[in-house]
Amino acid sequence: MGMMQDKVVIVTGAGGGIGRAIALAMAAEGAKVLVNDIGASVSGEGNDQGPAAAVVAEIAAQGGQAFANTDSVADAAGAQRIVDAALARFGRLDAVVNNAGILRDRFFFKMSNDDFDAVVKVHLYGSYYMSRAAANLFKEQQSGAFVHMTSTSGLIGNLGQANYAAAKLALVALSKSIALDMARYQVRSNCIAPFAWSRMIGSIPTDTPEQQARVAKIQQMTPEKIAPIAVYLASDAASKVNAQVFAVRNNEIFLMSQPRPIRSVHRSEGWNPQTVAEHAMPALQADFLGMERSGDVFTWDPV
Repeated sequence: MGMMQDKVVIVTGAGGGIGRAIALAMAAEGAKVLVNDIGASVSGEGNDQGPAAAVVAEIAAQGGQAFANTDSVADAAGAQRIVDAALARFGRLDAVVNNAGILRDRFFFKMSNDDFDAVVKVHLYGSYYMSRAAANLFKEQQSGAFVHMTSTSGLIGNLGQANYAAAKLALVALSKSIALDMARYQVRSNCIAPFAWSRMIGSIPTDTPEQQARVAKIQQMTPEKIAPIAVYLASDAASKVNAQVFAVRNNEIFLMSQPRPIRSVHRSEGWNPQTVAEHAMPALQADFLGMERSGDVFTWDPV
């Protein structure tokens, strides 16, 4: 009996990389898995039924139960069809892993509206559409788990990823709101920020020695390292874990902070622009956060 025995799970973007690893791990723990992937390129173009079908074949070869779905999460109707397909095939739904994503990295001054819209549509709207499609079902059955993939590009920062970072940080707020609104119905929502070498991360530039060193470190971290915590968060064993943000880097698991006040200043007579400049900012400046990127915070080699 596995941790997900007889549960039904949807994993989006499961045709490769982290999604594939999670789908395989869910099945190995006894889950019935809907493997969703439209088979697009990293930047979101094209369709191919092959990746999802290949993962289903892998699960079947290991004695598990799964079927493929190629609807897009980037529109509400597609997300609803994905949920309906899981119900039609397996008769229930217990967890949704929002993993589907694309990348269109550009420096901000070069980013087009289409680049921004496309990435936000898949990562943020896709997670919303999938979660909303399953929400009433989870409410009625008084159980269910959402697992969303965020990123340290949003939590901390990164170059050339304004679209991706904006979507990923917004996804943390979405997850928290779902958790707050649905906790009374025993529905949980948590986030994972994964460090793993995958097809998406494979598009990171390697033009400089610093970029090459960063990619070399990431290549040590396989998608399979992310799967255990995803399986756990989807399972009944995580019934007390809600509204949290975790990061996984090789063999490390981090609980990430969420925004809270760190210092305050007060003037009983109130503020004007001059006193803000002369009093407030000098008092607060020692605690300003730096313009850090993910690699500036996670400076040590993966362990």
